[in-house]
Amino acid sequence: MSSEKFQTIESLAVPLPIENVDTDQIIPARFLKATTREGFGENLFRDWRFDKSGAPKKDFVLNNNTYKGSILVGGKNFGSGSSREHAAWAIHDYGFKVVVSSFFADIFKNNALNNGLLPVQVSESFLLTLIRAIESNPSTLIKVDLEEQLITITDSGASESFDINPYKKECLLNGYDDIDYLLSIKEKIVEFEKSRS
Repeated sequence: MSSEKFQTIESLAVPLPIENVDTDQIIPARFLKATTREGFGENLFRDWRFDKSGAPKKDFVLNNNTYKGSILVGGKNFGSGSSREHAAWAIHDYGFKVVVSSFFADIFKNNALNNGLLPVQVSESFLLTLIRAIESNPSTLIKVDLEEQLITITDSGASESFDINPYKKECLLNGYDDIDYLLSIKEKIVEFEKSRS
């Protein structure tokens, strides 16, 4: 399924400086019954956001109106645990376009890239700088430029480059899924087949 083209994002950010956030914390297993991507956002971090009676926990960051934005800044080792694709669905459906961490579990990272969610891996020192900037000033803007592979704290100008698979980068920039990509190079495929016949 194709998605929106990834544009350069300049946004407020939500800090979640917790290490080893696993996919069961992102979207608990009891919410995995649906087969479409829609609606998972309402149960993102369900057990951290709500108590057993369904009331919001005031001390959890997503229930704090101080922090908003389409960028989630997590701690080290984000997305570990089971391989459920629903974790990426939930984060994206909630409204986040980018997740920043100093390390991502490989399966989560691939699931995110396949679902229009950009995982930006930065150094531990830059991650700490990001979190400190956001927590000290929730109005801090973070700019993520996929084309240049650069993340920048707008106010200070502090920035760091990040890596991304070139194929996944092209897909995100163009809003392609794997089938869309193949269709985009259909003429090249046809020419290749002709050259071999």
